[in-house]
Amino acid sequence: MKLAVLPGDDIGPEIMDATLAVVREADKKFGLNLTLEVHEVGMSLHRKRGTTLPSEVVEATRAADGVLLGPGGMTQYPPVSEGGINIPGTIRKQLDLYANIRPARSRPGVPKAHPGLDCVIVRENTEGFYADRNLFQGYGEFMPTPDSAISLRLITAKASRRIAEVAFKIARTRRKHVTVVGKRHVMQVTDGLFMGEVDKVAAHYPDVTLREIDIDAIAAELYTRPSAFDVILTTNMFGDILSNLVNALAGGLGMASALNVGDKYAAANAGHGSAPDIAGKNLANPTGLILSASALFRHLGLRSGAEAFMSAGEAIEHAVDSALAHAESRTGDLGGTAGTVAAAEAICRYIQEQPK
Repeated sequence: MKLAVLPGDDIGPEIMDATLAVVREADKKFGLNLTLEVHEVGMSLHRKRGTTLPSEVVEATRAADGVLLGPGGMTQYPPVSEGGINIPGTIRKQLDLYANIRPARSRPGVPKAHPGLDCVIVRENTEGFYADRNLFQGYGEFMPTPDSAISLRLITAKASRRIAEVAFKIARTRRKHVTVVGKRHVMQVTDGLFMGEVDKVAAHYPDVTLREIDIDAIAAELYTRPSAFDVILTTNMFGDILSNLVNALAGGLGMASALNVGDKYAAANAGHGSAPDIAGKNLANPTGLILSASALFRHLGLRSGAEAFMSAGEAIEHAVDSALAHAESRTGDLGGTAGTVAAAEAICRYIQEQPK
């Protein structure tokens, strides 16, 4: 299989190199026969070509079996009119990656992890309040007068149904519980439409329990009762916020992983930013992107029926758990002493030690 690799900005190349070392170790052990195509993107490319994401790279992601995305430093990008294209947002929109799947769990040995946390955020990825992707043409924010600004929230029945289907299918493989999150009594029309479509989908999954909760209430309850949640289903912006919360509760954003899937394509990306303050210092935690690659392998295994990819994904996950259990193979943000390279090397060693 062929993977398109987009390292991204700032710490992106460092954690992508670490992730590719783990990917190559899994490839060697499980005979995956991977082809890795690396494409420069981001500000380093913009300085050469005037764009952060050229059209040929987007086409390369379409031609690949899967995509690995490093973090982008979008806050430093110039306007779209000057070539500052949001890389993950554009890839999600162009490949119709409508489901953003963000797992979080407390892992043995990780300081500050809340015991009992083991959940998956299932976030709608293509509409909502995200102004760069919620319109067919144009931009979802505008200023009708010099002293006022309006942001549009797009919710469609189609997008609501299909993300609900993803959530309920995942719940059937876990603890069979879905919590749907919104603010229906305030956003009566948009959240009303979303919740209504979720209810319709839930009727086809009588074995899965459905609970509705407000966004502010779940923010508190995730802290006080993390074990109460299994699959958390929500709209785009709420899902983005809750993903950071649950990964902080798991011990740190450096472990935040994400898998973006659609009916045809899939892209894995770290669920955190590009951290320019520590770029080039061998301090960045590669765990999130490595776990994202693990999720991508399992997704490819399920989709293709290739058992070796399932085994490789599980082996990476187990190796990460083994590495995080020891301070010498955890990065500093998790109370450890390892740098980026050493953390990846430890995970590679634990993959080597596992049976095929």
